[in-house]
Amino acid sequence: MTGLDWVVLFTTLTVIVGYGLYRSRGSDTVDRFLLAGRTMPWYAMALSIMATQASAVTFISTTGQAYADGMRFVQFYFGLPIAMVILSATVVPAFHRAKVFTAYEYLEQRFDSKTRTLASIVFLCQRGLSAGLTLYAPAIVLSVILGWPERSTIFLMGVTVITYTTLGGVKAVTWSDVQQMCIIFVGLVIALLTVIHMMPGSISFPDALYLAGAAGRLNAVTTNFAWNDQFTLWSGLIGGTFLFLSYFGCDQSQVQRYLTGKSIAQSRLSLIFNAVAKIPMQFFILFIGAMVFVFYLFVAPPVLFEQAELGRIQSSSAFRPLEERYHAAFEQRREAALGLIEAHHARNAAGENQQVTAYRAAQHELDAARGQAAQLVADTGGERGFSDTNYIFLSFVTKYLPAGLVGLIIAVIFAATMSASAGEINSLATVTMVDLYKRHFHPAGTDHHYLMASRWATIFWGAYAVVFAGWGRKLGSLIVAVNVVGSLFYGSLLGVFVLAFFFRKVRGTAAFFGILAGEAAIFWAFLFTKISFLWYNVIGCVVVIATALAITYATDSTDGVDLQTQA
Repeated sequence: MTGLDWVVLFTTLTVIVGYGLYRSRGSDTVDRFLLAGRTMPWYAMALSIMATQASAVTFISTTGQAYADGMRFVQFYFGLPIAMVILSATVVPAFHRAKVFTAYEYLEQRFDSKTRTLASIVFLCQRGLSAGLTLYAPAIVLSVILGWPERSTIFLMGVTVITYTTLGGVKAVTWSDVQQMCIIFVGLVIALLTVIHMMPGSISFPDALYLAGAAGRLNAVTTNFAWNDQFTLWSGLIGGTFLFLSYFGCDQSQVQRYLTGKSIAQSRLSLIFNAVAKIPMQFFILFIGAMVFVFYLFVAPPVLFEQAELGRIQSSSAFRPLEERYHAAFEQRREAALGLIEAHHARNAAGENQQVTAYRAAQHELDAARGQAAQLVADTGGERGFSDTNYIFLSFVTKYLPAGLVGLIIAVIFAATMSASAGEINSLATVTMVDLYKRHFHPAGTDHHYLMASRWATIFWGAYAVVFAGWGRKLGSLIVAVNVVGSLFYGSLLGVFVLAFFFRKVRGTAAFFGILAGEAAIFWAFLFTKISFLWYNVIGCVVVIATALAITYATDSTDGVDLQTQA
């Protein structure tokens, strides 16, 4: 990075954090620290909700996912609008009227304390692990840019995020998110325009689209049905709907955002905005990855984008023939791509078919050579299952973007991580203090005592995230890993909230054992089947409901709680 990049980076981060802390003045009570005094406008909540999702994982890994596998990942979000409409009609008014700090407080009003506690623990397990993955993403940035060890950068970012979150509370996080999303939108547009501008002069934008499509990188919708396929129309619409119902309806990191709203209407608007804006934004990010793929059709990409491992395996005797195979495949692919464009311009159907076949064969050979390099990493003492997906976009940014823009893109990634990590850690601290500490260990403390307890809980969960972040390297594509971790727990949480809202006869004991059964079913599917992770949310939800209903009717319970009289 040049001096200009460093100036842009630090200026951007300083403005974002400084403005957030400035707006957080007066967060000196539990209500203001955790819920901003319930004073936030809809647009701030909406952008904060989107920013919490748009962590560094989104920019680092999603673009790499599109480069390697195309745009199929966008189908993951197809269930989002459906979920937002359902939640706006059900969960938002119920939580606001109940005047709760956390979603799990509501479960005690509806069921009992043990169900609330179990749901809180499930959330803490899930979100604690996800917070570590979110924190790992910027460690990749610093290790690539500065050459620092990832553990050192994880620690550095962790301390920064912990300090920021502990001082500012949810109000600082939310207002920082507003600025961050504006910078993200600008950064995305600049990144796309830059990669298009850097295409060879003979390759127009329609040509780039054609080449990306011929390589299967614009496959945004796939209609085949397969239980083990992660990204299809059906897994997105069905499994995605269940996942986002869980995420936005049961995950405190999201619920806490719209609990800060001035009114039910303002909170609803924040969710509807995300229903409209999230899919286009995710499509845009994936499209950048597809265009980076086209750029590398004409500029030779490295055998591996992770430079440290590439440097290590270059001393192996097996690397030289592998490298020759790789570069031969690249030249074949480049020539086939140029020939394909020429045939396409000439409207030569037979020539197009011939060149498409050669183009895809060369791509297959290139992928095989990269796979061989990844295997060489393992064979020479590196990690097994090595993947460099998370390094693809960063490698492009740092090597090819002009001075100043590199700093802006890195600032976007850092700001996204700070916001997402801060939001996650803040929600973990909220659940720890409200649902566990205050409820079971110290129920009669002062407001100042609970404020300090919230700050100490923030420090604890920040340290926990730092420790778990060290495992991020072993989990492949981060954008997939984050959602796999969430899907191991979300289905059970969704199931118990469905029971709370729609099954009036179910009581606490049945709901409690339903959660346990749901988690058992999900982990069985994860460990012993090849079912795609999106279906875990459906499985968990269905098992929770079925188990609770079976227990309810087996015990012939007739005195269920009427939710409407309780809410």
